[in-house]
Amino acid sequence: MAYKIFIDGKEGTTGLKIYERFANRGDIEILTIDDEKRKDPVEKAKMINASDFTFLCLPDAASIESVALCTNPKTRIIDASTAHRTNPAWAYGFPELDKSFREKIISSNRVAVPGCYASGFNAIAYPLVKSGILPKDYPVVIHAVSGYSGAGKKAIAQYEDPNRDKSLDSPRLYALTQMHKHIPEMTKIPGLAFEPIFNPYVCDYFQGMTVTVGLHARMLAKKVTAHEVWEMFASHYEGCNFVKVAPLMGEGVLPEAFIPANTLAGTNDMQLFVCGNDERITITTRFDNLGKGASGAAVQCLNIMMGIDEATGLR
Repeated sequence: MAYKIFIDGKEGTTGLKIYERFANRGDIEILTIDDEKRKDPVEKAKMINASDFTFLCLPDAASIESVALCTNPKTRIIDASTAHRTNPAWAYGFPELDKSFREKIISSNRVAVPGCYASGFNAIAYPLVKSGILPKDYPVVIHAVSGYSGAGKKAIAQYEDPNRDKSLDSPRLYALTQMHKHIPEMTKIPGLAFEPIFNPYVCDYFQGMTVTVGLHARMLAKKVTAHEVWEMFASHYEGCNFVKVAPLMGEGVLPEAFIPANTLAGTNDMQLFVCGNDERITITTRFDNLGKGASGAAVQCLNIMMGIDEATGLR
């Protein structure tokens, strides 16, 4: 039996990438809507309620409207917007974080795909809090860089304009008011008592990202070495298909003492690096902002909900 899939917002970057990942799959049937009717609520409702699974690749307000159109109790929705990520009625679509996350994805009719930056951060913060290493009131600071593909169609056009402004040649710090839309899920999912400081940069390359959190060992909930922090992460993510912990940073781990942000582009993989020393420890995740940070994570959730190998179409 082929599952019927509707992608609401197939014209956006995430929607297009999801569609591309279905190219060679014979177990699904894509429901399509005429271009001139793609914003017509009556036509959209028909598609949503005729589907087994609907992906929402829309702005927040539009995603909320589309969810309201669903009257078929058997239709399962996977939302790639920010709208439902902190809603306890929805499953949070990061199965590697904990067994309970995976179980909720399996059983739920509503799954919220994590934000790209939030994926990288929560992969670090959730195990740290759960293990008792990171106090919930720790003053967390996050530094992150991303390719411009995650900034939307307008920004992509600006970066790819041959007559673009020279300021686009350099990394650009943004979210200067500390009101980035991923901060709520970065706070709630790991269970932090206070919102972190978040410093994201958009850079002059297409896709891929890194997210880094630094820790002062003297401020942690218990005394740990960098090796013990690495051991905790290695144990937490042991056996995961897509999240891999690199050996503790030292000679031979990287060809050079750099962590480039674009090397996992086109994959659904995430790597985690523990660096630094026993006084100041840094943890970095590297992944594709369009893969594990968006469309890849959405397709992985679909596979889990379908009860098939979660890596289907992602290798």
